[in-house]
Amino acid sequence: MTHPSPRGFRLFSRGSWPEASRIADILRQETVGGALLLAGAVVALVWANSPWSGVYESVRSYTIGPAAIHLDLSLAAWAADGLLAIFFFVAGLELKREFVAGDLRNPLRAAVPIMAAVGGVVVPALLFALINLRTGGDALKGWAIPTATDIAFALAVLAVIGRHLPIALRTFLLTLAVVDDLIAIVIIAIFYTANLAILPLLGALLPLALFTVLVQRRIRSWWLLLPLAAITWTLVHDSGVHATVAGVLLAFAVPVARPGPDGQPADECLAEAFEHRLRPISAGFAVPVFALMAAGVTIGGITGLTSSLTNPVAVGIVVGLIAGKTIGITLATWLVSRYTRASLDSGLTWTDVVGLAMLAGIGFTVSLLIGELAFGTGTPQDDNVKIAVLTGSLGAALLATVVLRIRNRAYRHIHHAETVDANHDGIPDIYQQRPE
Repeated sequence: MTHPSPRGFRLFSRGSWPEASRIADILRQETVGGALLLAGAVVALVWANSPWSGVYESVRSYTIGPAAIHLDLSLAAWAADGLLAIFFFVAGLELKREFVAGDLRNPLRAAVPIMAAVGGVVVPALLFALINLRTGGDALKGWAIPTATDIAFALAVLAVIGRHLPIALRTFLLTLAVVDDLIAIVIIAIFYTANLAILPLLGALLPLALFTVLVQRRIRSWWLLLPLAAITWTLVHDSGVHATVAGVLLAFAVPVARPGPDGQPADECLAEAFEHRLRPISAGFAVPVFALMAAGVTIGGITGLTSSLTNPVAVGIVVGLIAGKTIGITLATWLVSRYTRASLDSGLTWTDVVGLAMLAGIGFTVSLLIGELAFGTGTPQDDNVKIAVLTGSLGAALLATVVLRIRNRAYRHIHHAETVDANHDGIPDIYQQRPE
């Protein structure tokens, strides 16, 4: 049993109205992106198992780009290295914005999604390692595959099954997903960099520094910033570090305006401007195209599906996504509440946390990326990874649906209270009351 802290800290209590309205806008865009992501994955699966599967492989392997600077890449590689850099740039902007100017600048509030994300990374990785400890070979290379949550996919499912979920819980899921994707990027940079070339990596610091100077001066001219970003990405790619890392570094260079007394930014927020411009490109194009290029796997009927899902690597991924995420996130959140002596906000229960933790087991985009880095594109193990990621993500979504639908009636009255605007001033009444 938990007890309120001396300060009355509540887990998942409502935040400020500016933050709530901003998060709601992000959720709407990510929900559309999740639908497009799902469409891309379905098209890839159907195409890869159709009589035209050869065409699909030809498209994925089609090479384009200047060979002189080592950018003669396949379309699949361009999707993984290039388009996902846009995705991680937006994720980096969102994370920095949240912790510098959002409600999570409060250390107690920030501790909840951060620790939940850490738990949701550590426990799935441990379960995968335990299952594959005696397998031998390269199986343990895939330990990081079940550690990431797919932002767009998870939020799209949430929009369907939990539209009355309080904004604080939806914010928790969004922030958790962003944090653990950023943790995944760190894992990729450290553990999945085979051959590191120091000179290109050091060379990337120059355009990155120039980019930083320009954005810190609030310069947003695309003809200056875009070439610097492209050069940074190219040099990071050439260094052997996965090129998506460049997207995160560039995002962290963008300034975020701190809020004034009224909760609004005191000056122009360049990070928010970039996020508004690039999030539709990320959610509506970059991630769905990556899904189209990465999710296509030849299943081979019931026999092939059974063979893949009984492979220890696949078992580790499915268990990690479904059980590991649920246990890790719920346990970490409970530990935060236990050691900060916090309590859940009124109207919420730990069932809500378990349901969100299950939903975080939808690990699609980054899980597929890590699988390709761990085992190589087109290898038999890579096919097992794709089938396991799809199966684990589907299983997590179905289990979360069962749990959260049970709670949907309880959410309805909370959602209604968050939308009542008796004063007709555009701000729900509940956000004009004294915070708890």
